[in-house]
Amino acid sequence: MVADKLSPLQLELLNVYSFQPSDQDLQAVKKLLADYFSNKLVDNVAKAVDEKGISQNDLDGWLNE
Repeated sequence: MVADKLSPLQLELLNVYSFQPSDQDLQAVKKLLADYFSNKLVDNVAKAVDEKGISQNDLDGWLNE
């Protein structure tokens, strides 16, 4: 499936890759992206836990399902 339009993130990544970064640079960019989205997920889960009154026992139970 071909996307009709690239997202701003995709366009920015194309700009990064256009200058032929080294493998080390590519790994650093991948780590930055992974860290960013991981932190965003953790923040969203923490917010949901606070807003919904989810306990640590609830979370542990879901992990063990």
